[in-house]
Amino acid sequence: MKDMKNSTKRHERAVAEAGHTEHIKGLFASIAGGYDFLNRFNSLRRDVSWRRRAARLMRFENTRRLLDVATGTADIIIETLHAHPEVKAVGVDLVPELMDIGRQKLDRLGLSDSVELMEGNALELPFEDASFDVSAIAFGIRNIRQRVHALSEMRRVVVPGGQVIVLELVFDSPVLVRWLHRLYLGAIMPAVAKMFSGNPDAYIYLARSIMDFPTPDEFMEQMRCAGLRDVQYHRLTLGVAGIFTGMRPG
Repeated sequence: MKDMKNSTKRHERAVAEAGHTEHIKGLFASIAGGYDFLNRFNSLRRDVSWRRRAARLMRFENTRRLLDVATGTADIIIETLHAHPEVKAVGVDLVPELMDIGRQKLDRLGLSDSVELMEGNALELPFEDASFDVSAIAFGIRNIRQRVHALSEMRRVVVPGGQVIVLELVFDSPVLVRWLHRLYLGAIMPAVAKMFSGNPDAYIYLARSIMDFPTPDEFMEQMRCAGLRDVQYHRLTLGVAGIFTGMRPG
């Protein structure tokens, strides 16, 4: 009886996760056309410098390969190839509409020969162990419910001593800045999205996902639970964003 109950719970969790995945896929597909513009607008273009900072933290000493999870329109891949021209990159994402935009950008920049973009789920990465020097995710981990599982997969696919790098929006600001940040996310960002996006409700969800994200200390503990060591946090722009790094032991 106990085994049956456990099996039922696992099935229910799997169904709920599948439903969440389809919801996220549809949400981002609906805003793909304005995705890059609103990212730049909402961050006052700070997202560009944040990705650049993340790319500078990467070290490629074995495979010379990067995996970008939830790659979207391939922005962090582009910054990485500018910083490390010798690298080959693979990007995986649930949303082909975003990756189509990424492919266009890579073509314009002459980077297509160094990059492969494919559909894939962060919870089941289709790669062998130790296939990459670095696995990274930018502004995507907050949309994954099973974060420790996703981080474990990102650890699995890097070489021993390889890096897992997470760039994410956080609430680690002084009280006044945090209050202004919440005001912007709760009122101003949805209003701007309504003018420029075909699905402004998506940005209400995205704002909530930022406000509900764990504190830096809590997320660092999730990284350790995923088997990462030497976990560090790099605070960005008054604490509205952060880069988290960890290494696969070995």
